[in-house]
Amino acid sequence: MPTLAAVVAEARACRICADHLPLGPRPVLRAEAGARLMIIGQAPGTKVHASGVPWEDPSGERLRGWMGIDAKTFYDAGRIAIIPMGFCYPGLAASGGDAPPRPECAPQWHGRLRALLRAIELTLLIGGYAQSHYLGSRGGRSVTDTVRAWRDVMPEFLPLPHPSWRTRGWVRKNPWYESDVIPALRVRVAALLES
Repeated sequence: MPTLAAVVAEARACRICADHLPLGPRPVLRAEAGARLMIIGQAPGTKVHASGVPWEDPSGERLRGWMGIDAKTFYDAGRIAIIPMGFCYPGLAASGGDAPPRPECAPQWHGRLRALLRAIELTLLIGGYAQSHYLGSRGGRSVTDTVRAWRDVMPEFLPLPHPSWRTRGWVRKNPWYESDVIPALRVRVAALLES
């Protein structure tokens, strides 16, 4: 059986959907065997594609704020694995936002990586793509429904909305998110990262 480091290196060299990527392949992920927390988001944006550092953008700042941790802790791959649904920037959608994660990526890599990340105790499912993939029928009809029912999938998963600038209005309309979900998220993250 290959080691986690070998599979991560293989994933970083992946070119499976290169013909569909407007900026070319640049898989962005981080994982080491000791990680107890996993973050599964959507796919890198253009800033992350340029830097190669996951969540190195305003969305990442907001996510770290929700989690109650600093960047040094967030980027410690021995504590937090970061594996998006799509490893490369997928391009723009017709609507002007980013296109969905490429469909080849998660089926190709997630099972192999998760099988080698044996210490994971909690996976944050950020946004609808991750929630649909991992929760299936256990998820709600929308991200709002799924996040509202977060207790139903704990302690294995914790669904969150995507922390983009668009989410600010969503948070205002759903005050239970800041009063119930964020405190629970911070307590769970602190417990996993302290021990």
